[in-house]
Amino acid sequence: MIRVLLKQMLDDKSFAEKRRITLNEVSKETGISRATLTRISNVPGYNTNTDTINALCKYFERMPCDLLEYYKDEIDS
Repeated sequence: MIRVLLKQMLDDKSFAEKRRITLNEVSKETGISRATLTRISNVPGYNTNTDTINALCKYFERMPCDLLEYYKDEIDS
């Protein structure tokens, strides 16, 4: 399963900029709907597309490997 580390990226950016960054702000800046950002944040393994990953990488100024984390599925065990 691929996990999107959106909450961690928000925390890191908020800390670095010394201000609170909301999902609404990310939505406005990236063009990603608020509902999609909420699902990415709250639904483990939420399936998103490369355009969304690209927009998040651009917003956070990070590489995909910083935003994504792989977890071995129990089925693969």
